[in-house]
Amino acid sequence: MLKLPHLPDGFTPSFMTEVLRHAGVLAQDQAVVAVSPSQVGEGTGMMSEVAGLSVTYAQQNLVAPQNFIAKFASQIETNRQIALSYRLYERETRFFNELDPLTSARTPHIYFSGCDGERMLILMEDMRDYDVGSQVAGATLRQSELAIDELAKLHGAFCNDVDTLDWIPLIADSYHADNMVELTRAGFEPMFEKFEGALTHDLWARRERFLGSIRDLQAYMASGPLTLCHGDYRMENLLYGNRSTHHPVVVLDWQGPLRARGINDVALFLTQSTRTDVRREHEKTLLDRYARGLQTNGAARPSAEEIWSQYRMATLYNWIYITVVAGTLDVSNATAHAWIYQSLLRHSAASLDLGVFDLLPAS
Repeated sequence: MLKLPHLPDGFTPSFMTEVLRHAGVLAQDQAVVAVSPSQVGEGTGMMSEVAGLSVTYAQQNLVAPQNFIAKFASQIETNRQIALSYRLYERETRFFNELDPLTSARTPHIYFSGCDGERMLILMEDMRDYDVGSQVAGATLRQSELAIDELAKLHGAFCNDVDTLDWIPLIADSYHADNMVELTRAGFEPMFEKFEGALTHDLWARRERFLGSIRDLQAYMASGPLTLCHGDYRMENLLYGNRSTHHPVVVLDWQGPLRARGINDVALFLTQSTRTDVRREHEKTLLDRYARGLQTNGAARPSAEEIWSQYRMATLYNWIYITVVAGTLDVSNATAHAWIYQSLLRHSAASLDLGVFDLLPAS
């Protein structure tokens, strides 16, 4: 295992030479002589930093990539410590090393993936010629369809086949679940203080019932059938192709994989990323598309009634996710604030449309 330096300062020619030799990109007599970093996606990620790296080789006309994307641990102390408490860096690097080959869901090509204490590095192919999904703009119908298709590939590949993946936490009865309980309770009031204009007061009126139901909601989402969930499936974590040589969509940011019902990812995307008007018009069609995709990818196809019931419960559950994001993380960056605001607007609208607060216990 390579020893990781403090990043981004550690992206030196000697370190990049070592990494690329380790990846088999460079031979022992080939070397990097210069590295030029650039910022990528400021404010769209919360737990990590992302940089573009352009390298110059000692040998001219060397057939090797000159541009890369590097993902490394957040420099914001609050966000980094939360990432460590959820083992996000370990989970993402292990996903790429162990599970990525087992699914047809499209991800970037990875040259290096590893973590070392608080330090983490994933060096991947440069896909900056793709269009980054925008949480602020929201997903169109076509973008939503492509996103749902990739989820069906991921969930189908691992449906009822996650028992041996004990390093990936269950959505209930795990350190992940315990952290979500603690941070949801801690973040509930700060979320309303920072984003009140985007929130439904139906949730505030039911805050005690909601906060008291977190464990029950987690248990429901872990009651099966279980699969491998992405855990943070939103627009900024998707790249959309815009050329004939591109893949239609590529999935990024595998820091939060979970063992849970697959509907967890589906509901998160449709209620927080898909434009509200698109969701309202095409919601059931998109859920049917997901169900058919599961069947295509080797899993059982749920009935329309089953998936609708699960979808409503997952929408209620995902108030836990968004409360942690909006209420506990550093959202001082304007870009981060904007995408969270839009996520809350859409999720509030979906919650009222679906009547999810009626699913809470009466007292």
